[in-house]
Amino acid sequence: MKINKFIWPNGLRLVHCLDTSTQMVALNVLYDVGARDEHPDHTGFAHLFEHLMFGGSLHIPDYDDPLQTAGGENNAWTNNDITNYWLTLPKQNAEIGFWLESDRMLSLEFSPKSLEVQRSVVMEEFKQRCLNQPYGDVGHLLRPLAYQVHPYQWPTIGKELSHIAEATMEQVKDFFFRFYAPNNAILVVAGNISWEITLALTEKWFAPIPRREVPIRSLPQEPEQTAMRRLEVERGVPVDALYMAFHMDGRDGSGFYACDILTDILSNGQSSRLNQRLVQAQKIFSSIDAYISGSRDAGLLYVSGKPAEGINLEQAEAAVWEQLQELSEDLVDEHELEKVKNKFESTQIFNNLSYLNVATNLAWYELIGKAEDIDTESDRYRAVSSEQLKAVASKVFNKQNASVLYYKAKG
Repeated sequence: MKINKFIWPNGLRLVHCLDTSTQMVALNVLYDVGARDEHPDHTGFAHLFEHLMFGGSLHIPDYDDPLQTAGGENNAWTNNDITNYWLTLPKQNAEIGFWLESDRMLSLEFSPKSLEVQRSVVMEEFKQRCLNQPYGDVGHLLRPLAYQVHPYQWPTIGKELSHIAEATMEQVKDFFFRFYAPNNAILVVAGNISWEITLALTEKWFAPIPRREVPIRSLPQEPEQTAMRRLEVERGVPVDALYMAFHMDGRDGSGFYACDILTDILSNGQSSRLNQRLVQAQKIFSSIDAYISGSRDAGLLYVSGKPAEGINLEQAEAAVWEQLQELSEDLVDEHELEKVKNKFESTQIFNNLSYLNVATNLAWYELIGKAEDIDTESDRYRAVSSEQLKAVASKVFNKQNASVLYYKAKG
């Protein structure tokens, strides 16, 4: 993949990738701010800004109208590490994207009306996703059980509804000017647009935006967990559910890729171990899944499932531990490992066929290392051996490293 890069004097990192197979252009703006950067008493702000950024900027009162008129689409998402915005446009209207994104990087309108509208939207989303949906509060229960000091202990949507309900305009402005800065952003332009035009449009629209004083990130490091933690709750849900979380390496850790492979061995596809053994053969679970958080700092490996009828949570948990113990004691067969690696490689290839996916993925790789790593990600998975899987499983699937949530249906 041919990648061009440039860093502007104001700190904005520009990444470009030409794709002449499409008549479209994608702009992806990644801001290096997520829920982990929030004050513990003012959570949910990163997610609030995902919405506020569409509520009018300094010179453009309505973001969506000019974009849609030009044949474009857009969306955004937030997690604990980043906030990501993307748009697509026909190539002849690409400059409209530069105009829109640069203006809201410069400053928002910060109107009381916009704050109230977006605050209401976010609060309603909190209620629907976390308070009124079955199992919706799992993140609010399991995260603080697993994390004692690191800000991963609250979900992206925020700790409490009151944190957004009571957010002031001063707090909102402070958050914006601390984090929404060219020197805290990566702009990726992909699709049918040349490097020369991309440079010219970025210089025209983004280069004049001044640098800001972005705080140096200094987050508390989570201490090693030395004893199993347990929590049991009762809710008005259809069936019991089991949630288990294990501390694992962050993106820079040696065990990150091994943990990702372990979860694929456990639950990726019909032939995976947990599905074959605990759902189909033994009928202990009606459904079960294993996955990683994928976070930049030390993250979590999750196992979650709903026991089959007649199986209690204690029996279900014991069955899971038996499967985890096997990974800790025995080498994974080379054929099984190769199958998982092949599946990841094909997913990686197909995921980067779309110019929009390329724009989003390049921004992420540039943030955590360099954009060019997009071409070598598969090699990192290929390098994981059965011996490494066993060693990592032995370390991660340790009962002292586990946080277990019993989510029981009220009788």
